[in-house]
Amino acid sequence: MSGYSNVPFEEIDVGATAAAERVVGQNEVEALLLVSGDVVPFNVGEGEAIDRDELCVDAVAAEAIISGMLERRLPGPGTRIVSQRLEFEGVIRIGDLVRAKVVAREKEAAGRRVLFDCEVEAAGQRILWGQVIVEAPQSKFSMPEIERPEFVVRRNDVFARLLKRCEPLAAVSCAVVHPCDRDSLLGAIGAAKRNLIDPILVGPAARIQAVAAANNVDISAYRLVNTAHSHASAATGIALARSGEVDTLMKGSLHTDEIMAEVIASQTGLRTERRVSHVFVMDVPAYDRMLFVTDAAINIEPTLKEKADIAQNAIDLARSLGVEIPKIAILSAVETVNPEISSTIDAAALCKMADRGQIVGAILDGPLAFDNAVSEFAARTKSIKSPVAGRADILLVPNIEAGNMLAKQLQYFAGADSAGIVLGARVPIVLTSRADNVRMRIGSAAVAKLLVHARRTALPPKP
Repeated sequence: MSGYSNVPFEEIDVGATAAAERVVGQNEVEALLLVSGDVVPFNVGEGEAIDRDELCVDAVAAEAIISGMLERRLPGPGTRIVSQRLEFEGVIRIGDLVRAKVVAREKEAAGRRVLFDCEVEAAGQRILWGQVIVEAPQSKFSMPEIERPEFVVRRNDVFARLLKRCEPLAAVSCAVVHPCDRDSLLGAIGAAKRNLIDPILVGPAARIQAVAAANNVDISAYRLVNTAHSHASAATGIALARSGEVDTLMKGSLHTDEIMAEVIASQTGLRTERRVSHVFVMDVPAYDRMLFVTDAAINIEPTLKEKADIAQNAIDLARSLGVEIPKIAILSAVETVNPEISSTIDAAALCKMADRGQIVGAILDGPLAFDNAVSEFAARTKSIKSPVAGRADILLVPNIEAGNMLAKQLQYFAGADSAGIVLGARVPIVLTSRADNVRMRIGSAAVAKLLVHARRTALPPKP
């Protein structure tokens, strides 16, 4: 079996080089999208099939190629990337001959650091160049080649389509609350670079600047509002939204409870007549449409009245994202009304409320079990005749436990990505998690941008 051998620090000579080339196919381009966490809008219209000749990835994906060169070729297994300064320009398309090269330029015994010059070409054009510092392995060893895993391919890429809808729209002002760690700061800056948000960074200035410096990020173009600590950051961010200075909020590296306590404060918060609720906008590879799950993060055991608001919040969001008449499946353990299962009673009542115009803009049905909400085959098997069964756009869950478990199962078992947003307040609030990758953070910002612009046009819901 072939495998990989490393080159320990002591054996690396200045000028040592590793190079590789390969013609990339469709599966490899799609895999680069997943590995890099980057999202590039496909050049297709709504409902069209993806043209393989137009499928491409931004040069940011070339970073994954360089990482592979350093971690598998030179120095090889046991290498840890410490820092990088890379420039990008161009794209990688199916059929391109891609060449990658790394050259050892400097060595430093302290920490076994090696500086590499790196370059990637696609179709003869340089698309990535710069330098990466690694911690080289101390001793020599080999490892077998790992069998290539099956990649999850997103042929109906929800986030890419959302980004495409964002392209003609102006960036929206956003208070980024306490972006005091790498992921929250870089996520906000990444969204700004994609013209999704115009960020105001709210938090301890010295800490934010230190994070920026540690990650070689220039934040001089963005307004920085200094605060003493996370509680003050939350209060200041909410004040900016309350005064109309920003269109939306984005949670940084503070606890959700801190920012939400300020949002719902009766005198100084952002409450409206509508119940505040959370929606996951999910890109599930196996599902043929955008999927909304609500509420999996805010309301613990919502009442019937609160569920009506939760449903209306999700409907308004779905319509803002292009779902003209959303189909809502009200979930329970069974698909028939059972007086001993309160969620089935609530489901039936919500459907009747929709009939009476108390919930508008969508088609509701329930109770429905998860299988017959998303699978037409399961619905037919159980002889369920419904315009929602098997084709649900929105899953309204009984409580936070069911919703949280459902959303995380879709993420970790079904390969779903999710964007999280809080609705029912004066402005939409992007809630990010420490586990969110770049793709999900950018997707969340895209959702907020589309919602802000939809609110400005104020389209009335269809009955």
